Amino acid sequence: MTSARVKRLQQKLDGSEDAELIMMNILEVFTESEFIPDVGKYYTFIYVSKTPNIEYDQHPLIAVTAVERWGFKGINFHWGQSRNYTWEEVAGKMHVVRNNEIEYLRSLPFAKFVNK
Repeated sequence: MTSARVKRLQQKLDGSEDAELIMMNILEVFTESEFIPDVGKYYTFIYVSKTPNIEYDQHPLIAVTAVERWGFKGINFHWGQSRNYTWEEVAGKMHVVRNNEIEYLRSLPFAKFVNK
């Protein structure tokens, strides 16, 4: 069953958008957010790494696997592997993605790989 949020996002996108515009639309539609994620839930957010000389995904879509004092760990669906995220480098809030929405978001090309 397609959620109302997925339907609203589908109406906003026509397939010509770049990763930045897709992410802006996701954040506009997926307004339910949290500052601290819960293990086992899905999220997307804007991440700005401060570590020099590494490639990172500025628009991660993750399943949270652990919450730590320094940040959290999650399976990044764009990388296909576990990644670490520190609290200071999350720009804003964690936008909640529900179980029935994750497959659609996984199909969207909004990964933004950056190398500082």
